Amino acid sequence: MTSVVTVSAQHFTLENLLGNEFLPRGIRPMVSSEDGMYYYQADPQQTAVIKYAYATGEAVDTLFNTRTARNCTFDSFQGFLVSPDENRVLVYRDREQVYRHSFRANYYYHDVRRNMVRKLSEHPSKQMIPTFSPDGKMVAYVIENNIWLTKFDFDTESQVTKDGEWNKVINGATDWVYEEEFGITRLMEFSPDNNLLAFVRTDESAVKEFSFQTFNKQLYPDFYRFKYPKAGESNSTVECRVFDIAARTTRTLDVPLEENGYIARIKFTHDPDQLAVMTLNRDQNRFDMYFTSPRSTVSKLVLREENKYYIDSEWLNSIHFLKDRFIYVSEKDGYSHIYIYGLSGTLQKQLTTGNYDVTALLAVDGQTETVFYEAADESPIRRNIYKVNINKGQPQKLSQQGGYNSASFSGQGKYFVNRWSDAETPTVITLHDANGKQLRILEDNQSVRAKVAAAQFPKREYVTVTAADGITRLNGWILKPYNFDPTRKYPVVMIQYSGPNSQQVLDRYSADWYYALLNEGIIVACVDGRGTGARGEEFRKGTYMNLGIKESDDQIAAARYLASLPYIDAKGIGIWGWSYGGYTVLMSMSRGNGTFKAGVAIAPVTDYRFYDTIYTERFMRTPQQNKQGYDNGSPIALAGRLEGNLLLVHGTADDNVHFQNSVEYSRALIEAGKHFDMFFFPDKDHSIRGENTRKYLYEKVIGYFKQNLK
Repeated sequence: MTSVVTVSAQHFTLENLLGNEFLPRGIRPMVSSEDGMYYYQADPQQTAVIKYAYATGEAVDTLFNTRTARNCTFDSFQGFLVSPDENRVLVYRDREQVYRHSFRANYYYHDVRRNMVRKLSEHPSKQMIPTFSPDGKMVAYVIENNIWLTKFDFDTESQVTKDGEWNKVINGATDWVYEEEFGITRLMEFSPDNNLLAFVRTDESAVKEFSFQTFNKQLYPDFYRFKYPKAGESNSTVECRVFDIAARTTRTLDVPLEENGYIARIKFTHDPDQLAVMTLNRDQNRFDMYFTSPRSTVSKLVLREENKYYIDSEWLNSIHFLKDRFIYVSEKDGYSHIYIYGLSGTLQKQLTTGNYDVTALLAVDGQTETVFYEAADESPIRRNIYKVNINKGQPQKLSQQGGYNSASFSGQGKYFVNRWSDAETPTVITLHDANGKQLRILEDNQSVRAKVAAAQFPKREYVTVTAADGITRLNGWILKPYNFDPTRKYPVVMIQYSGPNSQQVLDRYSADWYYALLNEGIIVACVDGRGTGARGEEFRKGTYMNLGIKESDDQIAAARYLASLPYIDAKGIGIWGWSYGGYTVLMSMSRGNGTFKAGVAIAPVTDYRFYDTIYTERFMRTPQQNKQGYDNGSPIALAGRLEGNLLLVHGTADDNVHFQNSVEYSRALIEAGKHFDMFFFPDKDHSIRGENTRKYLYEKVIGYFKQNLK
């Protein structure tokens, strides 16, 4: 029999881990100028917008300063945008979050040449998603679901749409599910000649409303209501429109779209009479890109890609138009690679090849026709940065160290900021030119590195584990307590997420909450099962139509591998996860025949019928099409098979994975006579942040594993 023994040799606590002590310092956001030679940055006090040269790092101009700007009524701001011609700066204050990414705020417009500040809009409501015209002389923005337009030279503000209404019609901005699952908050673009404004009109009238109670220490609680399309239910209907700025007329474009389909992106080519409208069918296994004429409204199909599984919509962000061709990332050869097409839609060449995934298209230099990208070519757990010329085609590695590199490029790919770390080294941030030459170190995090060394952080031991199919090799890591004794038997907690195309096993620095488990004499392990990322399409999409099955099978197989190790207590295995990870905890504990002694599931989906259309149907199609898949992958349906001690945790104001999931799962467990523990966080969303909640949460999680893994 084993016991959990407190280990005092490691010099860190949960408070250290949740605080900033071991957190690598970042740098303030650097916003590239249009030509890519300069960047804008707010000063540390958020009182000025300063222009710097990438080459030297020296300040060359101050575009805005609250202390010296005329008519400025505020001392500081929260964020800014600079017009392409640098003659105007927009700053915002009083930011108010809408959903995960979107926010509204009070924007102020600063005329750089006149050094004058005024409110962007005279409307009493806050503004969203301001977008400059290419010549910088206009800005479009959304107020209360309608598009407005300010012309700076004429000092005029006009309303472009008038039918916008909360929970009914949205113009230019996106609904909840587009924002959450396509990662976009704006579907509104100026034409390159500044004459037209294209936008998507979203009608969510037919989408059913979801509501939850908000308590907020009130005597009579309120309700929060919003449109949330659940799997198999009606989506918003969308159409693409174009506003002619001079004529003040709006046309609806003739874009073919099947019922409940998506307009996932719109983007002008270099030709103002060519708007690329990118659509997905509801099953998301067919992607169509049309070139639509804003004048004639006629659409021409340029690119169609069909997939036996689904099209990964994140690659639609990578479509980049040159004068006579475009760049697109596809998985058509079994891995994600970069392809070059002519504007007619003819495939010209495959730019990258090999049994590895390109994991991001980072920048394009249109003048030299050079493409910059990130790839998992060396190993699925590492990332490198490359550049390749479209015409010469020999990739050149720009990153200089093995481990995990991520890069953000200036305009036209002239310079890039590289963030590098490995499992033992906190992030080092450096600035490079387009050839990869390091110009300077922006943040070396030496002080954090010293603290990590002094705290005697354990080294991650990387392992490979055989999947449940008996063939596939899975990547994993193990963390052992500081004074590890190989003759003892230790309990273990498995940390995982397991969702499609996700990764937790990476050669990248982290100092997360679970290190605190080591202080309790608990080993921590992590294995990325089938369905996770950077290992090609078949591996990544192998869970299609059957979410939850292979993922939980592989966690069970990994647990059995751990149980076979001489220093692991086979009767003391725990599993933890959040969101999709929480879902996998429930599936694993219900399908593992007692493999797991204890589990903690935070904000889990408990039946994919409760989750949104775009995410769920991408991997499962609709419940009407795939009833068996939904039933097989439902923790609610499997409640009677749950084995082990379960702690279920949820925020009551979760607008993403609704508290409803845990309520209905509790009902099923009660009906099945399965005892469990549950804890809720009042008025907390999916991230369960703020006040004392994170510390309280992890104290509860650690205490639960200490109590139940003896």
